[in-house]
Amino acid sequence: DPFYLTLFHLLTSFDFLFSAVYYIMVLQKKKGVKSMRNIRLTIEYDGSRFQGWQRLGAGESTANTISGKLCEVLSRMTGQFPELFCASRTETGVHAYAQTVNFHTDCTLHTTEIRHYLNRYLPSDIAVLDVQEVPERFHASLNAKRRTYRYRLSIADVPDVFERKYVYHLFKKPDVEMMRQAARLLIGRHDFQRFSSSKKKKGGIKEVFDIDIYQGGEELEITICANDFLHNMARIIVSTLLDVGQGMRPIEDIPRIFSGEETASDPIDPKGLFFQGAEYPQE
Repeated sequence: DPFYLTLFHLLTSFDFLFSAVYYIMVLQKKKGVKSMRNIRLTIEYDGSRFQGWQRLGAGESTANTISGKLCEVLSRMTGQFPELFCASRTETGVHAYAQTVNFHTDCTLHTTEIRHYLNRYLPSDIAVLDVQEVPERFHASLNAKRRTYRYRLSIADVPDVFERKYVYHLFKKPDVEMMRQAARLLIGRHDFQRFSSSKKKKGGIKEVFDIDIYQGGEELEITICANDFLHNMARIIVSTLLDVGQGMRPIEDIPRIFSGEETASDPIDPKGLFFQGAEYPQE
């Protein structure tokens, strides 16, 4: 064995002591190596009291964020502080039906045990729906091909008291057909920087695959599917479409916003926005 042959030569050298210590350390390291697992979580949460998935500003506390709460429990479970990656970084007050998260760990617990542990110790407004061990190269953000957000609106005559935290009530019913016409102008590959509150000048090119506006009974749902979203992009698109539907601005404003001749509407209240989920290759 080359290793033991090398060790024999070292034992006969004047550097025996130093070499012996070095090789003992190598052997200990070999014995202590643990393979890292890539764990994928599917979680849902009520974002009402949280400051989003994470705080984006340098030095800001992560204590009251979804990622902060999740990291806190994971660190107790694994003895490590894992780096979390998610499909879409939801903003303050935004909810999720199926957020995808992944992290690396050498924890040996079975995926079912991980799910049970997390659901036992996480706050009651965060739940882990599924845990899977996935290939090492899987990345919840980089591998996502499509992301979908849904906004819920009430068009009832009287606001629903019990839905007030999750549905935005409209006192004036919009023209849904006008909204659909405006939505068609948003579909495709565009620079959505002007439909965002992001201050970054690069990375504004996104592709919106579909915008569905569905009216069922006393509720209106706007579902937006895109390859990715800029900061507040979904909320600004919804508020701009609503302003068109309520006669506060013409359909022609959509191309004017893209060109910079007009400004988009302010972001709508986050309480009605839900991250519906992400799609990955071969799923």
